[in-house]
Amino acid sequence: MTGGTKRDYDGNARAKSAQDLPRGRFHAMFEDFRDELDEHYDRRERIIKASRDVTAQSKKIIFTLQRVKQPNKDFPKGIQQDIDTRLGEISKLLSGITADLQSINRYRYGFSMRCLEELVEALSFSHYLRHQTLITLEETQAAVPADIVLTSHDYMYGLFDLFGEMMRFATVTTAQTGELVGDYERNILGDIQELGCAFEMLPQVPTKDFRSKMEVMRQSINKVEKLGYGLVVRGSERPKGWVPDMKDDDHRPVSPV
Repeated sequence: MTGGTKRDYDGNARAKSAQDLPRGRFHAMFEDFRDELDEHYDRRERIIKASRDVTAQSKKIIFTLQRVKQPNKDFPKGIQQDIDTRLGEISKLLSGITADLQSINRYRYGFSMRCLEELVEALSFSHYLRHQTLITLEETQAAVPADIVLTSHDYMYGLFDLFGEMMRFATVTTAQTGELVGDYERNILGDIQELGCAFEMLPQVPTKDFRSKMEVMRQSINKVEKLGYGLVVRGSERPKGWVPDMKDDDHRPVSPV
């Protein structure tokens, strides 16, 4: 006969203590597995939470940068102060998970660190507005406010998203000034076309994510081109403050994948 179930004062069955359980020769091995999995899930939760917060701060930096009126100039004091504050918050968030992303873990949790693409987008947009040039991988790594190593994937996919911010910046500033912003040598239309040509020469990656990024990039370039053509052809007819339709009205046929 087996012994009865032990219960507490509320009638709930008591969990057996470790001393009550029989230990086999594999018991210690599975306890190690348990501890390793617990560490993995705890680490993953910390990374996901920090990634979510870094993404939010990076987006706020981008929103702040969209208030800039003219590229290739120093930012107004208020805008620069807001950017520095948010970069400081990002530094604290990334520093808190630096130990969790050492060695192979940097790639093991890479999908959970998509926030780095958003950070690269913010840093590249800031660099473009300040210098009207494309930030390099080395410059981006130096600007990351923590001891986190960027991969080529983080860098390239962050630059893909830069096209959308350049398109929005061109649209807003054109509505405010009546011209495509830039210096006497080139404007934002020439910049986004030149950058787009460089990306078109990249080796094709057979993934859905890459194809989607390329298509969105082409749509952003097309919108800025239509904006420039509209200024040249019918610029004098545009009322002050006119903003072009931002919906995707590109009716060009899409080549089969």
